[in-house]
Amino acid sequence: MEQIITTVRGFEGALVVAPEPGGDFPEIAWGDAFFYYAPDGVLPRTTQPYGTIVTKDHPGDTDSALDAPGRWRVNVHVGRTALRRLTGDLVAPYDLAEADRVLPHPVYGALGWICVVVPGERTTGTVVRLLREAHEAARARVARRNG
Repeated sequence: MEQIITTVRGFEGALVVAPEPGGDFPEIAWGDAFFYYAPDGVLPRTTQPYGTIVTKDHPGDTDSALDAPGRWRVNVHVGRTALRRLTGDLVAPYDLAEADRVLPHPVYGALGWICVVVPGERTTGTVVRLLREAHEAARARVARRNG
């Protein structure tokens, strides 16, 4: 997990938000990480992150079984077309708790999000590539908005 966070921090203009106890974020977010394109270093108030790491089950999002020791999940917005290319049919029977496999996000898959539970040898390179592509897409959106 730290390898992925460190890699994203190295992307030009990346902002990694990692809420901890005692901060301004709700307890449910403590230990998780959120990836934004924010070259000014200020948390964007009107955009969602392009990637996240979650370290525990969240209400309504328990299919990845993240409350078990040593489990965490990286999530990346790739768009619907790339999601289909990476995972196939959204209604296929997936084991959403399977580790080291690119899967549709259990909640946001239909919106173009993939996930990988405990990325390993098979998927870490793909995860880093997808995060870089999502970062570049976020950068391009900001550039379009700013004229």
